[in-house]
Amino acid sequence: MNHYNGQNEVLDRITDAIFALNNNWEFTYMNDGAARLFRRRSYEMMGKYIWSEFPKEAYSIFYEHYRKAMQEQIRVEFEAYCHPISIWLEVKVFPSSDGLSVYLQDITQKKGLSLLKEQHYASLFKYNPDAVFAFDLEGNYLSVNPAMEQLLGYRAEEFLQMSYIPLIPPEELEKTKSLFKLAAKGITQHYETKAIHKNGKVIDVKVTNMPIIVNNESMGVFGVAKNIMQENQNKTKLLEAEKLTAVGQLAASIAHEIRNPLTSLKGFVHLIEQAVPGVNEKYFTIMKDELRRIELITSELLYLAKPQAQEFKVEQICQIVQDVSLLMSSQALMNNVEIRLSGLDGLPAIRCVAAQLKQVFINLIKNAMEAMPSGGVIGIHASSPSPETLMIQVSDTGKGIPQELIAKIGAPFYTTKENGTGLGMMATQQIIHSHGGTLDITSQVGEGTAIHICLPAASLQDGVVAG
Repeated sequence: MNHYNGQNEVLDRITDAIFALNNNWEFTYMNDGAARLFRRRSYEMMGKYIWSEFPKEAYSIFYEHYRKAMQEQIRVEFEAYCHPISIWLEVKVFPSSDGLSVYLQDITQKKGLSLLKEQHYASLFKYNPDAVFAFDLEGNYLSVNPAMEQLLGYRAEEFLQMSYIPLIPPEELEKTKSLFKLAAKGITQHYETKAIHKNGKVIDVKVTNMPIIVNNESMGVFGVAKNIMQENQNKTKLLEAEKLTAVGQLAASIAHEIRNPLTSLKGFVHLIEQAVPGVNEKYFTIMKDELRRIELITSELLYLAKPQAQEFKVEQICQIVQDVSLLMSSQALMNNVEIRLSGLDGLPAIRCVAAQLKQVFINLIKNAMEAMPSGGVIGIHASSPSPETLMIQVSDTGKGIPQELIAKIGAPFYTTKENGTGLGMMATQQIIHSHGGTLDITSQVGEGTAIHICLPAASLQDGVVAG
């Protein structure tokens, strides 16, 4: 008896709540900590049925755990929010043959800090400007943030029904799988790959995959992805600019070295043609044609080396196109080519260097003629999809260009023509870009090629009128 009283005295000194129940759910002990927690007098609670004092409906989570401990005779631990007294409790239930001993600790403050941290992490996840996501070890999505939905176009509910595998292009899949496995094994991975948007567009992404570690065991993979399409485009533009600079320096050197002896050669060929009788005229024709070709190449080189700084003026694109069409009409006739113009009426004016744009259309028409050695049709169609934009399409009915070669067109010295240099198309692109425009190429082998040029219309401040 003294031992029992001494034991109770020890329990009474514990500030956390402790109480005991018999097998009939009646209180057999309640320390001062429990009395304070429940706002009851401990001696008044002895022999009372717990679920009369604390109804099951209000304390259902406690009832379920207590019942489990009593029926299965196993220790139970859980955390729960006790609504009637508005606190968080950590609960430990110890069963015995006589009933239950229950230990309750107020963890409201600790839980509040934990919830605050959880909210911080949730905020970091939800409002992160980069795409954030989590996988299980099989690569199935467990969660995604709004930025991930925006990156690839799928809703969160759709992501949670799929893995990353359908979102990776075939050529990138093996590499991505390998890096995912390394991350799942605990090794953080940083890499660049490609992902397929819901609309089918392939985008460049920079990805970090890191393991989700719980109790020193990898449970999944956490990821962060960023769209780097613009970054890669900027790198490409910078590389192209560096190439242009290098080509320009080389071009200036070559052109100046060639021009002086070229002038001498032209003069002497002319003198020999006049002074030496009996030489086959065909030889002189070939020599003069080749000299003119060299002269054309040096002119293109010099343009690339030092594009002329010319004044931009308000011009009518219809007049520029019509002038070029007239200029090229005789050559078109000789090559059995028809030039068809359409959509030239009512177009907005543009600010441009007319001579440079004429050179652009001359280059494109010449290329189109060379693509149709047996003749065909060159179509030049203009339109204005908006008051700020002018579109010109130059198309042919030639042999077309394979898709894998289109991206290379405009690179220094790259050409699809037997006797071409690639410099004409490079100069054409450079002129369009200097006018704030874009040039795109579409082609079907056996059907023909279309060049799509987009130029900004002149602003209203320039006092323009439609042409």
